[in-house]
Amino acid sequence: MSHKRIPKRKAVIAVGGVAALGAAAILLPNANASQDNSAGAATPKTLKATGASDLSSQLAGLLGDAFAGSYYDSATQQLVVNVISGDNNNVVVQAEKAGAKVREVQNSTAELTAAAQVLKTKATVPGTAWSVDPKTNKIQVLADSTVTGTKWDTVLSTVKSLGTDMATVKKTGGSFKTLVSGGDAIFAQTDQGGVRCSLGFNVTASDGTPAFLTAGHCGVAAKQWSDSQDGAPIATVDQATFPVSDFSLVKYDDPATQTTSDVNVGNGQTVQITQAEDATVGTQVFRMGSTTGLHDGTVTGLDATVNFQSETDPNGVDTVNGLIQTDVCAEAGDSGGSLFTQDGGAVGLTSGGSGDCTSGGETFFQPVTAALTATGATLGDAGAGAGAGDDTATADP
Repeated sequence: MSHKRIPKRKAVIAVGGVAALGAAAILLPNANASQDNSAGAATPKTLKATGASDLSSQLAGLLGDAFAGSYYDSATQQLVVNVISGDNNNVVVQAEKAGAKVREVQNSTAELTAAAQVLKTKATVPGTAWSVDPKTNKIQVLADSTVTGTKWDTVLSTVKSLGTDMATVKKTGGSFKTLVSGGDAIFAQTDQGGVRCSLGFNVTASDGTPAFLTAGHCGVAAKQWSDSQDGAPIATVDQATFPVSDFSLVKYDDPATQTTSDVNVGNGQTVQITQAEDATVGTQVFRMGSTTGLHDGTVTGLDATVNFQSETDPNGVDTVNGLIQTDVCAEAGDSGGSLFTQDGGAVGLTSGGSGDCTSGGETFFQPVTAALTATGATLGDAGAGAGAGDDTATADP
C-alpha cells in the first residue's frame, strides 16, 4: 500500500506508487510567480494558476454577456480574456484594469453553449467528446477509434452544420473509457470481481464526519471500500453520481478517523492542498493515480461532454457533462485520483479518457468544486486532532 496508516487512525491521501520524476521536479520545490502590477493598471498582471482562476471568475461576473471565456498563457503567466468584438470599449477597459490581457473574438458563450446542445442532440454516440476551447474560441470535438462508418459521418455532418468558425473535429487514438481496475489505492469486491480505484481528496462531510471524494463510477460499482486488496472495508459510499456527473462521497466507517489535506506525490513527499479551485485552460496541472503515479500536463478544454460506451448496455451511452479536459495521461486504476495545481489547489477527480502514459491521450476530470457543492462536503481535515503534534501524517514513496 502506498500510504501509511498511523496512530489515531490518521488517513493520508495516497493515490499512487512511484511518482514520475519529471513532474515531481516541477512540483517540488514550488516556484511562485510574481503578481506585481507596478507597470500600471492597463498592464496584464503576472499570475500564478490560482490567481488566474480567481481573476477569470471575477471577470466572468463583471463582463456578463461580453465574456467569452479565458485561458492562462503559461509562457507569459498572464490571463487572456475573450470578449465579444463590438463598440463596447468599456468592457475592454474593465478587463484590462483588472489585470487581464484582452482579446476580441467572434463566438459568444451563449453561441458556443447552443452549438454544444446541437451536438448533444445529434451526435451523442459512444466514443465522442466535446469541450469549449477558449484559445480558438470554438468547440473542439473528438472521436475515438470506435467511431467509424455512419457514426463518423454523423459527427462530421453535425459539426459542419454548426458553421466553419464554430467547431473543429479530429480523431483520437484508443477509446474513451472510465479507468477502473489496476492500481493499489482503494479496493472493493463486487459480484463481477475486484474493483480498484484511486482516492482523490479527503474532505469533511456536511454532518462533520471524515470522508473522501473519488469517481462516481467507482462509487456506483461498489458500496464498501478498503485500503488494501484483501483488507476489511474501512469506508462506505454515501453519495455516488454517474453518469451525468462523475463523483462519489465515501465516508470513513470509523468517525474517529483523522485525515490530512494533502496529496502523496511519491518519494516520501506530499503537496498540501489548501483550497478547491476551478480549472482554467492553459494552466499546468498534476494528476496522481494509483496505477501510474504522478504526471503533469495542461488543461485544454472546459465544460466537456464525454459519451462513454455503457458497460451495462451494449447499445447504451453513459454521458457525463461539465468535465475538465486535459492532455495529462492516465490508465486503468487511476479513476478518482486527484488533479491539482502546484500551488495546492484541488481541481478535479479523474473520470476517464483515451490512450495511456506511453502514447499519451486525452483525459477528463470531474471538477472538485462541483462535487463539493453537490455533496455539501468541505475540503480539508476532519477531526479536531488532525495533523496535530507527533501524529502528523507522512506518506511512503
